Amino acid sequence: MFTIKNGIDLKEGIHTLVVGIYSDDKKPTGITKEIDGALNGHITELFKSGELSAKLKKVTRIHTLGALGLKSIYFVGLGKKKDLTYRNVRDAFGRAAKELKSSKQEDIAIALDSFGSEIEITQTAHALAEAFILSTYKFEDYKEKKNDKRYELKSITVYSEENEATVINALKTGEAYAVGTNVARDLVNTPGNMLTPTDFAERAVNISEKYGFEYDVLERKDMMELGMGALLAVSQGSEQDPKMIVVKYMAKKDWNDVLTFVGKGLTFDAGGYSIKPALNMHEMKSDMGGGAAVLGAMEAVGRLKPDVNIMFVIPSSENLINGSAMKPGDVMTSMSGKTIEVTNTDAEGRLILADALTYAKELGASYLVDLATLTGGIVVAFGDIASGVMTNDEDFFEKFERSAEEAGEYVWRLPMFGPYKKILKTSDVADFVNSAGRLAHPIQGGVFLSEFVGETPWLHLDIAGTAYSNKTSDLGPKGATGVMTRSILKLIEKFETQS
Repeated sequence: MFTIKNGIDLKEGIHTLVVGIYSDDKKPTGITKEIDGALNGHITELFKSGELSAKLKKVTRIHTLGALGLKSIYFVGLGKKKDLTYRNVRDAFGRAAKELKSSKQEDIAIALDSFGSEIEITQTAHALAEAFILSTYKFEDYKEKKNDKRYELKSITVYSEENEATVINALKTGEAYAVGTNVARDLVNTPGNMLTPTDFAERAVNISEKYGFEYDVLERKDMMELGMGALLAVSQGSEQDPKMIVVKYMAKKDWNDVLTFVGKGLTFDAGGYSIKPALNMHEMKSDMGGGAAVLGAMEAVGRLKPDVNIMFVIPSSENLINGSAMKPGDVMTSMSGKTIEVTNTDAEGRLILADALTYAKELGASYLVDLATLTGGIVVAFGDIASGVMTNDEDFFEKFERSAEEAGEYVWRLPMFGPYKKILKTSDVADFVNSAGRLAHPIQGGVFLSEFVGETPWLHLDIAGTAYSNKTSDLGPKGATGVMTRSILKLIEKFETQS
């Protein structure tokens, strides 16, 4: 998709050129100055008249009318230099990519250096690849297909004076991040009848076999032998068998310092006997957003091959209703031996994650990160902007917080004060309940999961509000976002750097 070249020749037959401009440049500079000179000061006049704006993410198309070898120029506003961030550059690229696709541009060129004067060229190149792939994503839906030709961005020539190998490596990394995120998006967007736990496991196996990962898929019988009573209880209401998916990426000879990602894989959640309202229940196909992010990260890891031992664990089930479904008041014994009274069958994600976290520790997890569309409360608190984070380890959290910032994703930490840890210990018949009502509900979910991680450094990511969006963004259409795929890939990078 990407070709690297040095030195732009404005007389060359480039069809479309994309250039970044800053609002605090009083007159054209760099490549914009060359274009202005070749067009006899036309760009300067457009700036003066206000027809060409450098406001952040403002895209303006100019036709050269045969005065240059290239046919059209897309100027992309980057705002003020002092305010430029990776997130801003990435979103500006995303906006430009959408404009290019809507005008059916197939072959384009990017003046990369015009976008990166205030941030490192590796960040700029990464942002370019990530944004162009994410923003032009489209889920292959099930509508009747017509014979209309589909226009796609086929090739991008990247012009830069920087070291070619450095730029290529950054583009490939950004591409891997974006492809992994789109894998997660595809999974979340797939209807529940077409993505059962068995289908989910098959997707994981396909990625594992493509990249030579070690994998194992536990069946119901295996779970019974291991005592995974929490996961089994959730699956009782469905005709679909549950799966416990485990994938190992062994970068080193010794299986130690294992960074482990555990993703909730509820392929459909009706809430069980604590049934959800009918309105928007169809969106509960997205309740496997955490597992999807983990699978998306697997795809990117296969492409990037980091020097870090990584384990991916996805407990997968449906939460439906039949004569065998778990009931409010039921008591189950988790794999850890701890007993749980079910007070809300719709608080099922923490149940399947409990057994997954316990199993991950048995398999050698040194660091645990769980990702889950866990609570409606996190949606009330943060909307669809930020994901909630809880932790038992300050250093691990700080490393992840930096990772999320660098990935351009918003996270915010929730507390785990002592009194919160008592909130679930109200059962007369079990060690704790799975839900104690609405108060501090997102924190309840994290506190519950903390019971199964012990002293292992752990992060809990509640992505219920961010995994699915009902509006478009600079980086894609409405629907699945693939949130946290890129943040956990950045976290993997940080572990690779420290090893």
